[in-house]
Amino acid sequence: MRIGILGTGNVGRALAAGWSAAGHEVVLGSRRPKERTDLGFAVAGLGEAATHAEVVVNATPGTASLDVLTTIGAAALAGKTLVDVGVGLSDDFTELSHPNSSLSEQIQEAFPETLVVKTLCTMDASAMTDPGGLDGPSTVFLSGNSAAAKQTTARLLGDLGWPPASQLDIGGITTARGQEHFALLFMGIAGGLGTHTFNINVVSRSSAV
Repeated sequence: MRIGILGTGNVGRALAAGWSAAGHEVVLGSRRPKERTDLGFAVAGLGEAATHAEVVVNATPGTASLDVLTTIGAAALAGKTLVDVGVGLSDDFTELSHPNSSLSEQIQEAFPETLVVKTLCTMDASAMTDPGGLDGPSTVFLSGNSAAAKQTTARLLGDLGWPPASQLDIGGITTARGQEHFALLFMGIAGGLGTHTFNINVVSRSSAV
């Protein structure tokens, strides 16, 4: 599959490595592609990366994502699955930039012909791409209005090592609020543990009880 990852930071590079290892054709999108030739992956302009892709991944800072996507334009994104992993946080990581909504909802509203799926935003880049490296199973969430786009995203999650039993579809794109708002609890847990590499596991009561 051709995947265009918007953003060349830690998350973008980690996802590129994971999906490249699984056999996907990955291009990283950058505002300054000529300055980012040392990443070990193909790097193109943002618009070129999106146009090339079957699936577009938003790994840009959540406070800048809408501007980045607007620059690319609706035509380049129409009909495509857009996997959004971004979260908008203040510089001191104490406030959300979308406190009464979510970045994913705003992307979906701005680009109605694009199939937005929220996932992977409740963990750091290490856990995203190596869930087996954690001490036990954990959960990754999917939010989105398109069942087909969530199926595509689920397959890509599987290629990163997330088995179906660890994937939880929590509903339409409005449920992305819960995923993004978890960022505040994430920062608290990270402070308590002294590390950002962890994840949560959703457990339910046994039906036998």
